[in-house]
Amino acid sequence: MQKLNTFRTTCCAQFNLVCFFTDYFKKCGIASKKIRGMKAKKSFGQHFLHRADIAERIASSLTLSNSNSNVLEIGPGTGMLTQYLIKRFENLKLIEADNDMVEAVKNRFPKFERENIISKDFLKLDLTQVFNGETFFLIGNFPYNISSQILIRMIDNVGCVTQMVGMFQKEVAERIVAQPGGKVYGVISVLVQAHYSGEYLFGVDRSSFNPPPNVQSAVIRLTRKENNLLNCDRVLFRKVVKQAFSQRRKMLRNTLKPFFQNNPEVLSDNYFTKRPEVLSVAEYADLTNRIEELGNAKIILDENIELE
Repeated sequence: MQKLNTFRTTCCAQFNLVCFFTDYFKKCGIASKKIRGMKAKKSFGQHFLHRADIAERIASSLTLSNSNSNVLEIGPGTGMLTQYLIKRFENLKLIEADNDMVEAVKNRFPKFERENIISKDFLKLDLTQVFNGETFFLIGNFPYNISSQILIRMIDNVGCVTQMVGMFQKEVAERIVAQPGGKVYGVISVLVQAHYSGEYLFGVDRSSFNPPPNVQSAVIRLTRKENNLLNCDRVLFRKVVKQAFSQRRKMLRNTLKPFFQNNPEVLSDNYFTKRPEVLSVAEYADLTNRIEELGNAKIILDENIELE
């Protein structure tokens, strides 16, 4: 009889444990591997977030917004993040390049206004026309294969985007918000921080996606600076930064030599013994002005340098 009671107690404990975790997973919104029957496409760099608790946390990270704010979500996919954005924002628009996902979102949210679902590639979108010239907030679980390009589009339209909250590959997220002097501080750090203040919010494990990516992920927030206009030529600034980091282990006197072909004596200044990762955004702006004052601004450099 005692063995039978012990067996019953053990079974009850195991059953209660299963019930506990089942309830926990439901609360977290952990879906099955076949998320609503949709299959991820490699061509779109799709990895579907299946943790509702993480999606809700991302949605609540737009700190400067209110219910009337204009919000644009990039790549809603199966709508995991969208479901929380719909609850928070009246002026929400979605942009999705995958036509199958557009239909999936329409089916999942039948009451959502169809004209607010943009079936288009974000990189080809005129951001000034999304909300008829009004500023807006940008949010999304960004495809990792175009995440840097999304940032460049945002920088090019800094007057439109007030704040951005996005999911990136963890290493990329760390680069974006890195400070001068660090090993990961690079081109994308300088270009973004020229206009936005960055915050690393939290990491997201690869198991939170279907299919799981080969890398870890992280969510960051970028908030437009009050004084977001560079006191130098923007095009030349970008060229200077890219050229400086083209050989990040070398001193500036070596990497920036093409800019001083007519004034090589300038490079003897101790300033040019520095390496690119120690210069702040302000210092790069000053350097840009110096190059322009010397009349070297028209020198053409390769624009295909990687965004480190």
